[in-house]
Amino acid sequence: MQSYTIGQAARLLGVSPDTARRWADAGRIATHRDEGGRRLIDGRDLAAFSIELAQSDGAEEDTSYTSARNAFPGIVTAVKLGDVAAQVEIQAGPHRLVSLLTREAVEELELEVGMQATARVKSTSVYIDRS
Repeated sequence: MQSYTIGQAARLLGVSPDTARRWADAGRIATHRDEGGRRLIDGRDLAAFSIELAQSDGAEEDTSYTSARNAFPGIVTAVKLGDVAAQVEIQAGPHRLVSLLTREAVEELELEVGMQATARVKSTSVYIDRS
């Protein structure tokens, strides 16, 4: 399972590293230490927290979000595989993006909950790039 540093998690959540660190210190998101002593957040925990954060009223931070060239970097929060098609959900800050694509594409990209990915939007199509 992929883990994220406090700084990486902050970027994916659209907040400052200090805010992410305060959330970890307060126990809002679980962390563990690697061999070098760095605090890391499990990808599945970060995915769940990103959904919780997006559903909150946003009272803690009044951050503006923007997408450069319609790219939404975020974290995969759900992958639903069918026989031929698949559905992938990404939480990018306050934005939840859902893409329908082939099962083969999901398998080739090795997409799974908790990993970093970027949703690229053009008109009504959403493209997923593995980050």
